[in-house]
Amino acid sequence: MKIAFIGLGNMGGGMAANLVKAGHAVNAFDLSEDARATAAGHGCTVFADAQEAVKGVEAVVTMLPNGAIVRGVLENDVFGHAPQGAIVLDCSTIDVATTRDLSEAASAKGYLMVDAPVSGGIAAANGGTLTFMVGGTAEAFARAEPILAAMGKAVIHAGDAGAGEAAKLCNNLILAATMIATCEGFRLAEKLGLDPQVFYDISSKATGQSWSMTSYCPVPGVGPQSPSDNDYKGGFASALMLKDLKLAMEAAETSGASTPLGQHAKELYEDFAAEHGALDFSAIIKSL
Repeated sequence: MKIAFIGLGNMGGGMAANLVKAGHAVNAFDLSEDARATAAGHGCTVFADAQEAVKGVEAVVTMLPNGAIVRGVLENDVFGHAPQGAIVLDCSTIDVATTRDLSEAASAKGYLMVDAPVSGGIAAANGGTLTFMVGGTAEAFARAEPILAAMGKAVIHAGDAGAGEAAKLCNNLILAATMIATCEGFRLAEKLGLDPQVFYDISSKATGQSWSMTSYCPVPGVGPQSPSDNDYKGGFASALMLKDLKLAMEAAETSGASTPLGQHAKELYEDFAAEHGALDFSAIIKSL
């Protein structure tokens, strides 16, 4: 299949490379010349213009920083330039309202569209083991699923347009709060004289177990390899976690949901990301 991939950053670069590995012909575009060069090295055909990249393709995948940029790219560079009947897969994490609006616009212009935000981080993007939560019609999901499967280990249809973004925001609310609680537990264990490895061995097999502990431990040298073992570089930046928490809190306000822990997590990440936004979100342990 001929696929255009727009947005070749930390996540998108690895995702595009995995589409090539799966046998797809990938037209790649990014504003960054370095990102385009890396994509070319992975076998993508690179373009310096998004409108040129989408010509003649069957699918367009976008992986972009925010809703305003996604809207601009789709409205200005994809709709009316990609062939009608192509499917658009937006893998960015953006607000639900913008996603639904763009899905309606895509349909009106003759395109299928899914929102397919991801979970798993840079390592999973490079390794092709992402989890995709997908919003869209049954027809659109059926078209999107084999494309997403080339980049991930799980592709789950969450519901209609916007459901993928909703699932992502709820998931990351849980992740942020759980990571903070995990950091607090390790810091308290340290203050009480427990060896961190011993505490890990206990809690990872007890009711305190979570993904934040057993897959992404915030303490260096404990548990599987994680950003904490690389001075909290790489992984999922605290600034991006803050972005997701802000979107989740906006969604909570508009829907009337009560999310006190999510709100407090947002406030803690606001304080931390002000000076350490580039560090992985598990680095919030440094603030305790």
